[in-house]
Amino acid sequence: MNSLVVVAHPDPNSLTHHVAHATADALRTSGGGVDIADLATEGFDPRFDSSDLDFYRGTGSTPEAVAAEQQRIDRADHLILVFPMYWWSFPALLKGWIDRVFVNGWAFDYTPGSSFEKKLERLTIHLVPVAGDDADSFERHRIHDAIRIQMEHGIIEYCGATVGSTTILHGSDTKSRDTLADDVHSVATTVAGRVLTKEPADCDALRCASCIPEPDFMAYPATSFL
Repeated sequence: MNSLVVVAHPDPNSLTHHVAHATADALRTSGGGVDIADLATEGFDPRFDSSDLDFYRGTGSTPEAVAAEQQRIDRADHLILVFPMYWWSFPALLKGWIDRVFVNGWAFDYTPGSSFEKKLERLTIHLVPVAGDDADSFERHRIHDAIRIQMEHGIIEYCGATVGSTTILHGSDTKSRDTLADDVHSVATTVAGRVLTKEPADCDALRCASCIPEPDFMAYPATSFL
């Protein structure tokens, strides 16, 4: 089983990066193949520019950078998106990656007047947001509903992929480093457990985390919390 972990944060010492690498470590411990796509370090351009528009209009070919990302996803059984939440949504880097990569002809097939075909049925997608707000704030503002509508239904299910799990690390701006290190460990093992056992998104996190061996990491002291 192969997983692609996509991380969208410009600071390699950020909490977001620590979550991404801890998750990759936990997946490797479980015996799976793992690739990490560091969008900022790799210099992925999130702008939907004229070449993307030409392809959308049927007057151009798939941009080379987009085709390379699609090929990486094609090699994966599980896609894991690790990102800081900005305005309760994706950061621009990840949103632009989705805009450019998950396009008609690859993620789905649609021609006006004909049937609609979802093309990512083989793929399971997991969301791992890193949020400054606490869980109570998410409940008060119904952010879980927003994630469900915009991200899970509007993108993942629209393309036919399976929603594997949404595992949120809360309180990135207020918790102590020791608490955050524990949270990184918990999130990583939970996500890896869901990948390994293919549990549904509402499965019990502790039971999922116990499905894999203890990974060889314990603390990730981040210099930038988010």
